Order: sequence, then C-alpha cells, then structure tokens
Amino acid sequence: MEKGTTRTRNELASFEAAVLTHLDAAYNLARWLTRDESDAEDVVQEAMLRAYRFFGSFRGPDGRAWLLAIVRNTCRTWMRRNRSPEFMSEAVELDEVEAGGMTPEELLIRNADGEALRRALEELPAEFREALVLREFEGLSYKEIALVTDSPVGTVMSRLARARARLQRSLAVGAGAEVKA
Repeated sequence: MEKGTTRTRNELASFEAAVLTHLDAAYNLARWLTRDESDAEDVVQEAMLRAYRFFGSFRGPDGRAWLLAIVRNTCRTWMRRNRSPEFMSEAVELDEVEAGGMTPEELLIRNADGEALRRALEELPAEFREALVLREFEGLSYKEIALVTDSPVGTVMSRLARARARLQRSLAVGAGAEVKA
C-alpha cells in the first residue's frame, strides 16, 4: 500500500468521524434557512464538498460548529445566486411530527399551535431565526452559535433574547392575548 493512499484513507476516516456525524444538523439548518427541502439538500451537498475540500483547516475535537458555519455561509451564497428577494421571504414548512396516540381534538390543537409557531418563526428576521434554530433545535451553546455565525457571544445572547421576545409577542397576538409593549 502506498503512503499517499494510506494518508487519504486516514483523512477520509477523520472527516467522516468529525463531520459526517453532523449531517442531520447541517440539513436542519439549511432547511430552515432556505425554506425548501430540495434547496436544503443542494446547499448541504455543496457545503459538504466545501467541508471536505477545506478539512485540512479544521482544528478541534468537534466538527459540528465548524460544519454549521460552512452550511450557513454556503446557504447565504446559494440564496444570493438562486433567489429573488420576493422568493426569499416565502413561508417555511416544518417537517410533520407523528401524532403519538393523540385524540383528534388534541391533534387539531397541536396542528393549530404548530401552524402559529411556523408563522411566528417565518416573521422573525433571518439573524434571529438562525440563532433560535441553532439554539433550540440544534442545541448549540452560545459559544458554538457565536462560532457558526461569526458573532460575539453577547450578540448571540441579544439575538436570542430578542427572537424569543418577538416570538412570544407574535404568538400572544395570534392567540388574541393582550400584549404590553
């Protein structure tokens, strides 16, 4: 076996261990940012190629934040190239969640709540939606989100607080509750 072949196999094994385990998180982020399943698949494919190409610059024990930063940047580039501003503001479709033994009434209420949440998330500015998805759906720490978004931790905390407040106001208004400014 040639030395170059062994090195390539070792690099591939390292890439698989550090990056490929986070493929679902990459797709989830791309899905929320592109608002389309097919587009998200395209973005993730391009991001994975970029990640593999630049894997030599990866430093650290966990490739999750590194990969998600690549997905985020790839997504922004892809959207600038492929979308008009009008299309970029269209609705986000959430993946369907199994009912899990709910009564029809409970399922109807949950679906209505899910639709309200979907609309409220759609209304958030991209920076807020991005931070919220990374924190609440992907479980990233503030520090990891800061790495992904190339922002200070304080900015991440501020975006999350503002996103949550806007989300709460939007859901309260949608439910007909009185909201104080």
